[in-house]
Parts: sequence; C-alpha cells; structure tokens
Amino acid sequence: MRVIIFLILFIFSFSLADDNPKAVINLTTGDINRFKMYLLSGVANSAEYYKNNLKELKVVVVIHGDAYKFFIKDINNSPYKDDKLLIENQKEIESKLNYLSKNYGIKFVMCEQGMKGRKIDPKTLYPFVELVENAFIALVDWQNKGYAYIPLN
Repeated sequence: MRVIIFLILFIFSFSLADDNPKAVINLTTGDINRFKMYLLSGVANSAEYYKNNLKELKVVVVIHGDAYKFFIKDINNSPYKDDKLLIENQKEIESKLNYLSKNYGIKFVMCEQGMKGRKIDPKTLYPFVELVENAFIALVDWQNKGYAYIPLN
C-alpha cells in the first residue's frame, strides 16, 4: 500500500513540475540598436517559438546601468531629455515594451538604487515597470528560482 501511495505522489509531483523555460535578463545596455534587436525583437521571437511549442517563456528583465532610459515615459523630465535618438524611437520602444508586457507576461523590474544615483523620478516610468531595491539582489533571487541568466550589455 505504501508503494502505491508513493508512486501516485511521485507521478503527481512530476505532473506539477513547471517545465516552462525561464530567463532573467541582466539589461545594462544603453545602445538602442542592441536593445531593439536583442530585447524587443529577440525576446518576442523567443516567446513565440516557445508558444508554438506549447510552452510559455517566463522572462524577468532586470534594468540598470545605461538601460534606464528605455523605460522612461516622460523623457523631458529626465536626465535623457537631450537624447535625440531616444526621443525619435520612444513611441516604437514604448509600444513594443507594452506588447511584451501584456502579450507575453514579460516582467520589467528596475533598480531603485541606480535610479536615485541618476536622479530618475519613479513617476516618469512606464506603468508596467516595477521597482526593486537592488539589481544584484534581484538577479541572484531570480537565478535561485531557476531562471537562466542572460546578460544584455
């Protein structure tokens, strides 16, 4: 009887296992072309690949370094108000980030310590961006939850 119960529990535990792929992206690049190619296009393409294979790609993007500027809705009231290339691409960036968040459940978290150092007001961010106290801690925590580490610098 114990063997049967053990087998049932063993099989049941495998049925609950999450075999969906998980990645935490360490986003530090300020290069708009790398950002667009690898994050905006690359993550969407990867999410579609897994979706077509009946899996859900779970992604958390930890934002710090030079990448803050891509997540600011109100650029005119930010340290990046003179970045012409960013201003030219902002509508496209916002649209694609919003799409990733809504359609694929991509989670965007931003390092609060770095924001303070760069004098970025949290009110200027897109609404789907969450704040974390520290990027390093966030990266460690997500990796300890089984998320594969992907650097994007």
